[in-house]
Amino acid sequence: MAELWMASGGWATCRKDVHSSCLTKTYTHIESTLCRGDRTTPQVALARAELTTILLARRLFTPIHAIEDAALLVEDGVITSVGTRAEVRTPPNVRVLDFGDSILAPGLIDIHIHGGAGHDVMEGFDESLAAIERPMTMHGVTSYCPTTVTARIDDTLRSLDALGAAVKRAAGQNDGTRARPLGVHLEGPFLSHAKRGVHPPALLQPASRELFDRMWNAANGCVSVLTIAPEIEGAVDLIAEAAARGVCVSLGHSDSDLAQAQAGISAGARHATHTFNAMRALDHRNPGILGAVLTDKKVTADIIVDGIHVDPTVVDVLIRTKGVEGVVLITDAISATGMPDGTYLLGDIEVQVHDGRCESNGRLAGSVLTLDRAIQNTAKFVQVSLQNAIRMATFNPARVLGIEKQKGTLSVGADADITVFSPSGDVVRTIVGGIVN
Repeated sequence: MAELWMASGGWATCRKDVHSSCLTKTYTHIESTLCRGDRTTPQVALARAELTTILLARRLFTPIHAIEDAALLVEDGVITSVGTRAEVRTPPNVRVLDFGDSILAPGLIDIHIHGGAGHDVMEGFDESLAAIERPMTMHGVTSYCPTTVTARIDDTLRSLDALGAAVKRAAGQNDGTRARPLGVHLEGPFLSHAKRGVHPPALLQPASRELFDRMWNAANGCVSVLTIAPEIEGAVDLIAEAAARGVCVSLGHSDSDLAQAQAGISAGARHATHTFNAMRALDHRNPGILGAVLTDKKVTADIIVDGIHVDPTVVDVLIRTKGVEGVVLITDAISATGMPDGTYLLGDIEVQVHDGRCESNGRLAGSVLTLDRAIQNTAKFVQVSLQNAIRMATFNPARVLGIEKQKGTLSVGADADITVFSPSGDVVRTIVGGIVN
């Protein structure tokens, strides 16, 4: 329970039942009639982003630094002041939201997610994306990279056309109801046959500038991440080209040896996709791709911390090796996320889901993990602080995408994408672009 000051006066408790809150959120813009000094609960303070608002909480994670007895000022959807309550000046006629003993943190960013709520991002329709994006805010996610899976080229291009349009649309409008797509993550078709996972082998392609150009143009240039196996034909050339366009090139689905991985890094790759999964195993005489990923300080690495994809001890190994600054939490969530057990689609691939495990023909096929749960699992499995676990799902992915001044941080000038956590790490409230949900 979190204590909040009610507009009628007095303290009340706010339930953090995320399932019921998902059903009751309307995210409607309500004109404020508050007088100076009035305090209102976040439940009833749904208002336009342009209303000046000050948020109060016991703690705030920037997330690099922690601030006690914190205050954060939002104007026109942008953070304009952050510090202690004594440091932050409260303007007149400001709306005050007091979250009691909760924690203010940046909105979560998922750079690898395929779908949820029964829908896959490759469907491309706005209705499908809305169905995926609305529950994401329930779990604290404010931004994400819709992630493709290897499919027929024509189908992929149609999906990219729709996803690129969705990214452009989200950049120009926000009603606070949905997590916003930042750019597409291309997972496939430039992957290793030996480490393809469930990607259809007949649809994998050698690395090709021509094909990448078609995909880039279909997405209207809205490509943020490219996962590629550095050992496949044409990979080094394509890595250099994609990196030159500002794409985060990520090594993954790879059976590369050490030299091949290092060549990919030298060409411009700087990240690793779901580290340890769909990768050649680390060997003491032939360290392979993991030898390069774990030892190169220029390379960041993401990981699926659901207790299924990677043993907790290996999560600990990654964080000890890369440091908290070098690890990114992802979900790799598929359409089954938030749904009952059954059969679902990952692109065109049928996936059976039972007890949280997603498989296709006996192989792991994504997850039903949510990013807030990944944070809690990381703090539990590795005993890192909640602050550092939150960093891995906020500032670190923003830095991977090169947007750490706008997203993933609670600092002056950044977008007012904010997740409010309880002291134990449960999501209390999500604010997208300054609009309180």
